[in-house]
Formats: sequence, C-alpha cells, structure tokens
Amino acid sequence: MLAFVAAALFIIAFLIRVTETSTEAIFSPTSLMLVGLAFLAAHLAGVGSGWSGRRSSTRGSSTRASSTRRSRSRR
Repeated sequence: MLAFVAAALFIIAFLIRVTETSTEAIFSPTSLMLVGLAFLAAHLAGVGSGWSGRRSSTRGSSTRASSTRRSRSRR
C-alpha cells in the first residue's frame, strides 16, 4: 500500500515539474519526491505489510511439534 502512495506522489511531482506549475514550497516537486522516497523505503522495510516477527500462536504449538504428533499418532 505504501508503494502505491509513493507512486502517486512521484506522478504528482512529475506533473508539477513538467507543467512548471508554481506551487507553495511544501508542494515542490523535490519535496514530493523525497516524501515518495520515504514511503518507498518504508514499503521496502516491511512497514504496513501485515507481517509480524513476534506473533504468538493461539494453538499453543509450533508446526514442527504438531507434525511430530501426527506422525506418532499414525504408528
């Protein structure tokens, strides 16, 4: 999702630059490009991706332990 925001900011910055529209200092093509790069960096770092390194299991066991139990029950 952050990559889409970055792409939209790049497009807006490009359009402002190409049409030579005079804007406020905060909406300059350079500042929009830098914000877009920040969003792209956050996307590449995994921010907002939904993945978590420290997720607790609600079943109380890992997949390896559950596969071991299944193989024991088949014997």
